[in-house]
Amino acid sequence: MSELDIKNIGLKVGLEIHQQLDTKKKLFCDCTPIEEEEFSIKFSRKLRAAKSELGKIDPAALFESTKSKTIVYYADPKSSCLVEEDEEPPHALDTDAKNIALLISSALESKIFSEIHVMRKTVIDGSNTTGFQRTMLVAQGGYIEVDGKKVGVQSICLEEDAGKLIKDEGNHRFFSLDRLGVPLVEIALDPVEGDPKFVKDIALTLGRLLRVTKKVMRGIGTIRQDVNISVEGGGVIEVKGVQQLDQLEKIIEFEAKRQHGLKIISEKINQTEFIGIDRKQDVFDVTEVMQECNSKIIKKSIEKQEKIFGIKIKKLKGIFGFEPYSDVRLGKEIGQLVRFFGIGGVFHSDELPNYGIEGIDIKRVTEKLDIQNDDAFLIIAGEKISVGFAIDSIINRIELAKNGPPAETRAATQNGDTIFLRPRPGASRMYPETDIPTVKVTNEELVQVRSNIPKSWEESIRELEEKYQINNQLAEQIFDSEYFEIFEKICSKNQNSPNFVVSVLCSTITNLERSGLDSSLLNDEQIMMTFELLGQEKINKESIQIIFEQIMSKKVNDVLQALENASITQLTENELDDILDKIIQDNTDKIKQEQMRALSGIMGIAMKEVRGKASGKIINQKLKEKIQNFLN
Repeated sequence: MSELDIKNIGLKVGLEIHQQLDTKKKLFCDCTPIEEEEFSIKFSRKLRAAKSELGKIDPAALFESTKSKTIVYYADPKSSCLVEEDEEPPHALDTDAKNIALLISSALESKIFSEIHVMRKTVIDGSNTTGFQRTMLVAQGGYIEVDGKKVGVQSICLEEDAGKLIKDEGNHRFFSLDRLGVPLVEIALDPVEGDPKFVKDIALTLGRLLRVTKKVMRGIGTIRQDVNISVEGGGVIEVKGVQQLDQLEKIIEFEAKRQHGLKIISEKINQTEFIGIDRKQDVFDVTEVMQECNSKIIKKSIEKQEKIFGIKIKKLKGIFGFEPYSDVRLGKEIGQLVRFFGIGGVFHSDELPNYGIEGIDIKRVTEKLDIQNDDAFLIIAGEKISVGFAIDSIINRIELAKNGPPAETRAATQNGDTIFLRPRPGASRMYPETDIPTVKVTNEELVQVRSNIPKSWEESIRELEEKYQINNQLAEQIFDSEYFEIFEKICSKNQNSPNFVVSVLCSTITNLERSGLDSSLLNDEQIMMTFELLGQEKINKESIQIIFEQIMSKKVNDVLQALENASITQLTENELDDILDKIIQDNTDKIKQEQMRALSGIMGIAMKEVRGKASGKIINQKLKEKIQNFLN
């Protein structure tokens, strides 16, 4: 296994940024997009692939329909209506969303069209009740400048966000409709030569340009990157749903390694005499010969009376387990593919005997399949219908492997890898929306948005530094964070130092997240109330971390419960004196030995003991005096 030289593999990366707009209503109805926890309505649908006007079926839609899942939707009248349930036609396009899209297009110097046509884009994974997503091309062209280089803009679209996936279990997939229909702007950029760090800088710069408009949503899930990645001689891979910038760099590096590895595998296949797989002659029912197999997966399938098949692959012995880079194998690609048909796994001959499949089982299968010395084989088990679809996909995938990485859509994982999602969609997935008339863009509207183009990010940061008397690093930190609006709200009360507020919002919360706590449980009202209690001197600075910790660890639901649960009450001066005198008493040897140097160690002990019940400043002051008196 060699190391990858990322600069010499013809890596190209194109970014698509999806940003939710802050319009207080959805794109084609008047519902307010509020994140819901509980839903009062539940209904289910079956979606199927239909032909386009040209009589073609989109490959991605066809792939999804082979899984034949039932989609269950959860809704609530507070955040969705009959439009989201597809029981009523869409209302008129929200003008605020249209104006924000025009503003962003102007800021990127894109050419705005005088007429906007609403289109339907086929989506049948269940995330849209209609089976399509409404989208409209607003502008094309323009650029963004990053590190002194111009990166071209391909297109700017205004579209609806999809429903939120709650869980995917067996033959059912569950979505909530609170996010469906939220206005999104999608910005697709020209591909750039693949330096992962530069791509991350592009995403950061574009994110900042969107935030200075002050008309976009902030927080996890409100901005998502889709990344188109390819290496020389391979198809374009679209990776969906990258939410964090650090994850973006890792995903590009992972995909570069995976795709280049698949290219090396394709070269190895082309050195063999492999000519393909015949569905009729090379696929065998091996259920009978596997009856005594000890593999848990095989046993389970036999109990459920499912079918077990063997696939003969002539001349490819050693190819499925070959690893040009660590963890990049054709066998792994096939394993990910079959999972989407609800099949537990697929075994290939390069990894056997293993997983409870023993030498005697292999002998029976090789005899049944008439396996020769340089042949490989796969064993797959499951329900007859889903196994049939899976076998077709496997054969197709192995044959595509001759040409390097095939074009496909993959999903980003939290640890920076990607997993197979579906084939790439075709051109026939778009068709006109018949329920909404053409949207005109007037010259007056264009003049209006051009006069409202916001200040640059650098100017916005300078303004922040002056307004709040904070340094450049803190200004950048708070502006880039999801807590910017709440920061401005807290500081408008003039009760707390902006420096301290930034430190709590950007460092304290981040540190609690790093220790595994969930910041999504902490909402703006709770943050605001905590700072108000501090301003009224009902709590001290040290209590803030305790309150946030209580809420983020699900021990309590709100600030008042946190105060009660952690028994955060302020000590009277006499109570504090008694505690500090006892600490000094217990540490007299330390003080005699270290003199005033003992202060920091004793301060640590005191802070632990009175955690959140007295201010650190007062404790420090009192201890200084008490140690001085003791030494005198």
